[in-house]
Amino acid sequence: IMVLTDPEFESSVLISSDEGASYQKYRLNFFVLSLLFHHTQEDWALAYSHDQKLYSSFDFGRKWQLVHERVTPNRFYWSVTGLDKDLGLVHMEAHTPDGHCQYVTCRAQACSESSRTYPFSGYIETNSLVVQDEYVFVQVTTTGRASYYVSYQREHFVRIKIPKYSLPKDMHIVSTDQGQVFTAVQEWNQNDTYNLYISDTRGVYFTLALENVRTSRGLGGNSMIDLYEVAGIEGMLIANRKVENQVKTYITYNKGRDWRLLQAPTTDLAGNPIHCVLPFCSLHLQLQMSENPYLSGSISTKSSAPGVIVAIGNIGSELSYNNVAMFISSDAGNNWRQIFEEEHNVWFLDKGGALVAVKQPTVPTRHLWISFDEGRQWTRHSFSAMPLFVDGVLVEAGAENQIMTFFGHFSHRSEWQLIKIDYKSIFTRRCTEGDYQTWHLHNQGEPCIMGQKQIYMKRRPGNYCMVGWDNSRILSAEPCICRAHDFECDYGFERRGDGNCLPAFWFNLSTLSRSCSQGQNYLNSTGYRKVVANNCTKGVKEMYTARKQQCPNRPPRGLVLTTRDDKLTANMGSNVTFLVRLEEGDSMRTNIQLDFGDGTAVSYSNLSWTQEGIRHVYRSAGIFRVTVQAENSLGFDSSSLYLHVTCPVEHIQLLAPYVVIKNKEVNLTAVVWPSHFRTLTYFWWLGNNTEPIITLDSSVSHTFSTEGMVTVTVQVSSGDSILQDTRSIAIQEFFKSLLLSFSPNLDEANPDIPEWRQDVGRVIKKVADIPEEQLLVAVFPGIPTAAELFLLPPPRNQSDGRKQTEEDLVQISEILVNALNQISVEFELKPGSRVIVYITQLTLAPLVDSIPRHSSSAMLMLLSVVFLGLAVFLIYKFKRYIHANSFYITYSFLPGLDLENSKHITLWSVWWKSTP
Repeated sequence: IMVLTDPEFESSVLISSDEGASYQKYRLNFFVLSLLFHHTQEDWALAYSHDQKLYSSFDFGRKWQLVHERVTPNRFYWSVTGLDKDLGLVHMEAHTPDGHCQYVTCRAQACSESSRTYPFSGYIETNSLVVQDEYVFVQVTTTGRASYYVSYQREHFVRIKIPKYSLPKDMHIVSTDQGQVFTAVQEWNQNDTYNLYISDTRGVYFTLALENVRTSRGLGGNSMIDLYEVAGIEGMLIANRKVENQVKTYITYNKGRDWRLLQAPTTDLAGNPIHCVLPFCSLHLQLQMSENPYLSGSISTKSSAPGVIVAIGNIGSELSYNNVAMFISSDAGNNWRQIFEEEHNVWFLDKGGALVAVKQPTVPTRHLWISFDEGRQWTRHSFSAMPLFVDGVLVEAGAENQIMTFFGHFSHRSEWQLIKIDYKSIFTRRCTEGDYQTWHLHNQGEPCIMGQKQIYMKRRPGNYCMVGWDNSRILSAEPCICRAHDFECDYGFERRGDGNCLPAFWFNLSTLSRSCSQGQNYLNSTGYRKVVANNCTKGVKEMYTARKQQCPNRPPRGLVLTTRDDKLTANMGSNVTFLVRLEEGDSMRTNIQLDFGDGTAVSYSNLSWTQEGIRHVYRSAGIFRVTVQAENSLGFDSSSLYLHVTCPVEHIQLLAPYVVIKNKEVNLTAVVWPSHFRTLTYFWWLGNNTEPIITLDSSVSHTFSTEGMVTVTVQVSSGDSILQDTRSIAIQEFFKSLLLSFSPNLDEANPDIPEWRQDVGRVIKKVADIPEEQLLVAVFPGIPTAAELFLLPPPRNQSDGRKQTEEDLVQISEILVNALNQISVEFELKPGSRVIVYITQLTLAPLVDSIPRHSSSAMLMLLSVVFLGLAVFLIYKFKRYIHANSFYITYSFLPGLDLENSKHITLWSVWWKSTP
């Protein structure tokens, strides 16, 4: 026995090995939310903690070890015997550090990173992993559309095929225990109903079994499908279907091939006749399973009592939750009888040989009722002196164990009461051969169920003997001759009003032979497939079975190129898996050439070699045109896609002049690291504009028409991240600028970060002794430290003309130049260390404005450019050594300068553009 302590007080486990006589406490360093025991190794258990960690124990909880972190709740599974080679293998859905979800397997004893495997290549949707019997299911969502994949017997994953335009919003795996998959799919146009689909043996191709199955919400908010699989009889299901806004109960005996309504009882509990005529009136059953495992729920069957169905229901035109009663069928749903007027919980005793019924827990009771003749007669027994609210009943398993444990409470304030009931004394003896009779399974008189006639052994009603063994075995099963109802519509076919299966409008019959190779054979569907596990023989079997035909020789057609996860984006340096699919043509004799678009390509002489996908790693960011070509002796086909390969942007810098001329176009440039080519989106916020300019280029031109300070912000979008940089720009009609340099001791203290440069610029503005609104200082990145000082015109009064303002600006600049030339501009860097500010150019830069002017200085500048160009040409011609730093140091000045407003910078730009 294992008992978990209340986590609000402590985290421990109490273990008893002597049936509860004594317990030993073991401390845990985590809080257990759920436990999952191994199905064959009784001491093996998995524990899920409050912090999404999965632990394993191999000594019944005495010692625990970590298996994996970031595991999805309730998405971990032990190995399946006969399919997984290692009994200790664990299947789980786990999250990566960046939030993606993966399907992971490893041994619970040692689940290190190196020992983990990832059976499904790529990420999956959270809460989508299902490991059940021979099948493993995952979901992948791309561009808002869900795709589902299945692995049969642990083989490679294959995409599930459901009718093309189902477009599922949700999918639930209902059952996998009959050699195929039942799944409930909520399609794009459904809200409170699901469609029931049934698969082939491999779980790949699904066809419609029943439309508009009703759903309800459970206590935890989960969708509860009104579908019940009858225990003990293969292929028998009961479902509640919504038809014209009415919910009706239907039953099938051949896995959804045919459905019919339930025939209501002919009399009520008092023996009065019931007038209920199909299809206007029928019996309807509630199919909800109890969320309390110790209550029977609204419907109950048992594999050891085949054919016996007990359920809560009503008689009428539709399912109702008013005027309900208890009903029972002893012959697998063909005939029904009413057994109680009130709702009861019903359990099977003695391997199904007896039934025990107790009122619902909303009503206190002192009695229970027992029946030995499948509900025809009931005897009442008292089990408590006081009325008890029965919260649950535990029926002990085992042939020699005839004990029931009731637990409940006398009132809502009282503690729980446990009452053990030994019902052995109600049996007079053990059953002998003469106490049994045969029972023939049938569907309204039709003896062939799932292609065979089945005969069971049952105890004769009313014999008070103990069965003690499982009487669910089939005494005999004789195969039947195959008829039409033994076959369902194949994938891509739909059943019409006359009962025939014809191709759906979206289904292309030629796809059946497209994937096979010349010289081989394929199965050409007749539109039908035999119901899985149906055992019929001969008859129409040959007519309905798919026919083997020779594969035709065709040129390649319908070549499709995709990535494994159907995404057109990838991260630089990561593996990208390309899938090549040929809808028509001989895959064995088709050459495939795949060009990745980055200068590399691969070729295959056989398309089948590419089934696992073609992997490639891109070493640079960009948009790559990936092209595949298929060719054989009869022709060729090609397909392509454009893959966006990105890497995270780590830094962005906005390059813009500090001062620009009003009404004159200026260039703004964003530099990102690492560099990208047309894979980023830029958003430019200029001044007070409420809408950004959006570009794919990293630069934009703009004209500012209003004087003053404006703020320019550029944002770069890369994947799910956005970075930005902001600059302030002064817009003026004219201005003057000076290049500044500093004494070498400033370089020793230069950490080359933006904050430091801003502080130095602020200090220079203070010591320049010029009104602050007229001065702008920009310190350039890099060493040696350099800066540019901009002199802006003072605010003009209406009486001041432009000429007067220009003269004032010239006068201020001359004063500043004289001060700089006389080395009288300095500041204290730290105690004992003063920095002297110099002017780099010896002559005053000309006034810069928005009016074009021609002067002798301009001609001198032009001549200088020509002579400098000749010098560069001669140096290059004679291959003289040029110091590399000449380019880099001068270029580091360029981003902060207006090339058109400083003649010596213009010369340097000529040098840069002339050098290869």
